[in-house]
Amino acid sequence: QVQLVESGGGLVQAGGSLRLSCAASGRTYTTFAMGWFRQAPGKEREFVAGISSSGGRTYYADSVKGRFTISRDNAKNTGYLQMNSLKPEDTAVYSCAAHYSALRVGLQSGEYPYWGQGTQVTVSS
Repeated sequence: QVQLVESGGGLVQAGGSLRLSCAASGRTYTTFAMGWFRQAPGKEREFVAGISSSGGRTYYADSVKGRFTISRDNAKNTGYLQMNSLKPEDTAVYSCAAHYSALRVGLQSGEYPYWGQGTQVTVSS
């Protein structure tokens, strides 16, 4: 019901910044929470950040607190993940995801039925 497309990934040096975008289409007139997850080779997919449908509530993994900022512009049907002070351990495929909810924000990948294709983020030392 919601289609998601990520963009903005790429190669960046440690200490640099990237902004990922997640464009939503489809049933966007219904409120939905949005989350960002990442998966490195040989690792489990992990929660990075989540935001409520209105943008009023945000959640972050401890590993990215103070460095990453999740936001959304509902008028543009787009979510964002601003990543600052990037570290080599941030290297992963980043995916955005969505689930319908007025208030709740899921913290586990299994709670999200709608996913983008993923975008590669590589941080060099």
